[in-house]
Amino acid sequence: MKILAIESSCDDTASAIVEDGREVLSSVIASQVPEHILYGGVVPEIASRRHCESVSGVVKKALEEAKLSLDDIDAIACTYAPGLIGALLVGVNFAKGLSYSKKLPLIPVHHLRSHIASNYITHIQLEPPFLALVVSGGHTHLINVRSYTDYEIIGRTRDDAAGEALDKAARTLGLPYPGGLNMDRVCKDGDADAYKFPFPKVSGSELDFSFSGLKTAVINLVHNLNQKGENIDIENIGASYMKCVVNCLCDRTMRAIDKTGINNLVLAGGVSANSVLRREMTRLADEKGIELYFPELKYCGDNAAMVGSQAYYEYKNGSIASLKLNATAALDIDKNLTM
Repeated sequence: MKILAIESSCDDTASAIVEDGREVLSSVIASQVPEHILYGGVVPEIASRRHCESVSGVVKKALEEAKLSLDDIDAIACTYAPGLIGALLVGVNFAKGLSYSKKLPLIPVHHLRSHIASNYITHIQLEPPFLALVVSGGHTHLINVRSYTDYEIIGRTRDDAAGEALDKAARTLGLPYPGGLNMDRVCKDGDADAYKFPFPKVSGSELDFSFSGLKTAVINLVHNLNQKGENIDIENIGASYMKCVVNCLCDRTMRAIDKTGINNLVLAGGVSANSVLRREMTRLADEKGIELYFPELKYCGDNAAMVGSQAYYEYKNGSIASLKLNATAALDIDKNLTM
């Protein structure tokens, strides 16, 4: 089954064609990063306008790279939640137009489900059940993935996401957008023990995360150094901060493994590309005898190949949308589409 997928939840316009949920025939991404660098982050209105300009072109290029036409496609898939509402609407409505014009099934895909599915592309042998840590700029979740379409949230952030905490800290240190990526690059040789940051915990909920206090701590540190006229040691502050964020992620994840007894662990989302997180999770997995999976770097960020992968399993589960499909800015991963 060949599925043409569209992703437009934030600032990347993407299209891909995926066969039977595992084989990527093409994957095209139009990035807006150079433009948003000017503003230090994603500007939703600009992102929506650029999606409008790019979506037709990326779909056409995805078909060309796969050497296919729309007549060879069996279904259309799109990300419909969660994300920036204006951005989502572009992809959803373009997909609806293709579905209507070619009389093809329309498959709605949840953004976090597709991030998890990026591992199905990288690891063709991987099947649920497993535990997933989904970490991105807007989300930090621990999820019991019971099947391809059955999810249980067992831990989540109570405030900021890990990716947002990294981005805001990077901006405070004067690093350009995308902050987390640049912090990982610039601070990789820094002394991770040079500065001590608080280790946040959520009272009464051992599997939940909290990053707002940690983010405030690094902002206060930098502001205090500035007020005293002291040097801002970007490499060491960044390395120390990343270590603390990663330690928080690893601590809750290992607690979840001990609590659930699940020994297969999947990382997903943009922050799964972070070199410190990958290194520390690999070390802990080796110590505990856990099977660890994470996507290829090119599938960690937003892309349409992961949408096409998850769409295959949504389709097999009977998830087909009508042309009344609408975008939704916020929706938990364990909630199914209601029309």
